[in-house]
Amino acid sequence: GSAQKKTTPVEAPLMTGQPGPGHGKKLGHRGVDASGETTYKKTTSSTLKGAIQLGIGYTVGNLSSKPERDVLMQDFYVVESIFFPSEGSNLTPAHHFQDFRFKTYAPVAFRYFRELFGIRPDDYLYSLCNEPLIELSNPGASGSLFYVTSDDEFIIKTVMHKEAEFLQKLLPGYYMNLNQNPRTLLPKFYGLYCVQSGGKNIRVVVMNNVLPRVVKMHLKFDLKGSTYKRRASRKEKEKSLPTYKDLDFIQDVPEGLLLDADTFSALVKTLQRDCLVLESFKIMDYSLLLGVHNIDQQERERQAEGAQSTADEKRPLGQKALYSTAMESIQGGAARGEAIETDDTMGGIPAVNGRGERLLLHIGIIDILQSYRFIKKLEHTWKALVHDGDTVSVHRPSFYAERFFKFMSNTVFRKNSSLKSSPSKKGRGALLAVKPLGPTAAFSASQIPSEREEAQYDLRGARSYPTLEDEGRPDLLPCTPPSFEEATTASIATTLSSTSLSIPERSPSETSEQPRYRRRTQSSGQDGRLPLQPLLH
Repeated sequence: GSAQKKTTPVEAPLMTGQPGPGHGKKLGHRGVDASGETTYKKTTSSTLKGAIQLGIGYTVGNLSSKPERDVLMQDFYVVESIFFPSEGSNLTPAHHFQDFRFKTYAPVAFRYFRELFGIRPDDYLYSLCNEPLIELSNPGASGSLFYVTSDDEFIIKTVMHKEAEFLQKLLPGYYMNLNQNPRTLLPKFYGLYCVQSGGKNIRVVVMNNVLPRVVKMHLKFDLKGSTYKRRASRKEKEKSLPTYKDLDFIQDVPEGLLLDADTFSALVKTLQRDCLVLESFKIMDYSLLLGVHNIDQQERERQAEGAQSTADEKRPLGQKALYSTAMESIQGGAARGEAIETDDTMGGIPAVNGRGERLLLHIGIIDILQSYRFIKKLEHTWKALVHDGDTVSVHRPSFYAERFFKFMSNTVFRKNSSLKSSPSKKGRGALLAVKPLGPTAAFSASQIPSEREEAQYDLRGARSYPTLEDEGRPDLLPCTPPSFEEATTASIATTLSSTSLSIPERSPSETSEQPRYRRRTQSSGQDGRLPLQPLLH
């Protein structure tokens, strides 16, 4: 998944420490050429970056000249294609690469999604096309290539044909869900594109960046709730910021991460909704990517260095996280009117570890597109799901979701009972001026209540959350559900007819709470509001 966030572009081969001999080392489609440059399907990274920037520049610019309108069912299936000859054409600029063709999937639908996430077209264009893309030097085991934009907001990841296909299939239902529930830890997909050159297709997806490079992560985990072989390898542990796994978490953070009651409940509810959505799509194998920034450790490191290195820690030019932050994902915009974003938290979720150190957590669910394997086993039909129990158990996705949810809400994140949400303690709790309780106190504080409440946090337990009451018991579905496509089409048709997919001012479930839009609007007054509004009313 979205592994390392590193500032340095890649000079050395990815798979081996030293240039030269590493030539030809491959992982999936990702390799290294003779000069030491990363390649993907034998296309050099710099060529790919250039083509992506030209292509997105054209397609987003082109789209903004078209009038806003509601998303229609067919918009999910449109593919727009434009040819970029190296000598240029009346539509496209000349460039130094081979001729290529650039395809944009579902352009109108993705424009709507970007809008839903509060991303203005000019900002999207600027971030992706006007600033250099930075290749992540430690892209993880998937064989994908990752880039992050200079402003840290977006990740561009190469995806396999089947994953791209799966995302296309997912779009209608996935975004029907987003309309109902903009608070989500699921990946936020902003665009799906394909660069066609020299007979090869390279598909890339643009997503939110879960771990801002600007925030120093002291620990990083990829968690699935499974313990089979879930330990970081020796080779992984030698890295400057290893990606640890479930067994490492249980061993190294036995008390879990303690959150105050309100934050805990917001997080657990979000995880619960997300898991049920993933399960309904029969998706498995996703992970929770968790970056832990330790405020107290950072302060100790600073003092040890004796340097005022605050300057390089901050975002360039007092830059804020504009779009997708962990805190927003669980709280949906600023809760009760106050801006969530303070410069020092960068949208991280405040927590404490067992030693009482103050933490900021950055989290997101990643790798949800790999379940195309699951479909592949079923020969691309969802109907086989019903008849063929052997190929892949129908219960596996619900088992996976259940186990994932239980692990996150009982083991990883815990309610900090020493911080009751009474106003007097709340101020103190937020700053955690209460310095380390002894290990035993922390242990009793975190361990005992979570044992007692163990039963409370399961995906569909009667006592869990009322949000699920009205949805009936998903585990008691009739044995032959309609095929996935039929169900999606039917439900999206209903959505289309009933809401015409106009962006609701508040989503129905949140009437009493907060308006949908983000800090952006505070700075830019009314014009930050989506251009859609005036057209609809």
